Amino acid sequence: MFKTLFIIGLGSFCGGIFRFLLTRFVQNHFLAAFPFGTMIVNITGCLLIGIFYGLFERGNLLNTDLRLFLTVGLCGGFTTFSSFMNENFVLLREQNYLYFMSYTVLSIVLGLTAVYVGHLIVKAL
Repeated sequence: MFKTLFIIGLGSFCGGIFRFLLTRFVQNHFLAAFPFGTMIVNITGCLLIGIFYGLFERGNLLNTDLRLFLTVGLCGGFTTFSSFMNENFVLLREQNYLYFMSYTVLSIVLGLTAVYVGHLIVKAL
């Protein structure tokens, strides 16, 4: 179990660093209030997780440790948005439209609500 956690942690470490560097690079080149850096990180993470899972399905990357490093670790540290989108893709591919809509809407609405409540808690302190 320690080995698995180490592999995921190492991937997360690398993904977090890549996220910071790419976001900063993009924001330094697009001087605007729009969060281009985060958007590009999220879309890049989706592309990467799609490539990785595509390779897994073809059988090109069967090593469990490599799979965990690249998806849970690297992509998870880079952006959890990629995991969210991959899970939505799987629900759509399985034609589970009710779960797809529920997951998407609840994630966005509850996520925004949680951020708002968090801000309210801090203001109340």
